[in-house]
Amino acid sequence: MNRNAAKQVVVAGHLMVDPADRTAYLEDCRSVVQEARQAEGCLDFAISADLVDPGRINILERWESQKAVESFRGNGPSEGQSAAIVSASVSEYDVAPPRSIF
Repeated sequence: MNRNAAKQVVVAGHLMVDPADRTAYLEDCRSVVQEARQAEGCLDFAISADLVDPGRINILERWESQKAVESFRGNGPSEGQSAAIVSASVSEYDVAPPRSIF
């Protein structure tokens, strides 16, 4: 492996919202997902409903670099989205270049 290769960044975790608000929250995120997937350096971006917990929203992002993440992220969630979040556990990880398994 080339030790000088740029490390990709993975953002992963989950948000908790009131189950009654989850569908509206996800719909409000639709434009964010569309914008992210068009952003320079975005390799993947998904915000999705958890299959088991009705208040959980899963987050998974892959970026070419920390610079790309920061360029897109801006100020983060809107005020309305932030107000709907009951709790969150989302982290960034620097990763080596991937090995494809599919």
